[in-house]
Amino acid sequence: MMQEIEFILHADGRVEERVLGVHGSDCTAVTKAIEQKLGAVDHTETTPDYYQKVLATQQVGQWS
Repeated sequence: MMQEIEFILHADGRVEERVLGVHGSDCTAVTKAIEQKLGAVDHTETTPDYYQKVLATQQVGQWS
């Protein structure tokens, strides 16, 4: 799945940020610098993706 950040600009000046395709708490690392530039975070909601475990894969050797 492709990773993306979606921004919704509301008429009252609020910026809504949605992180798509990122599992686990990695979404907070992805958005940290952006949120620092935007200002104070008023509200945060987690999605089901936040609670999914990230599976790590490791390649060991090559098949002949």
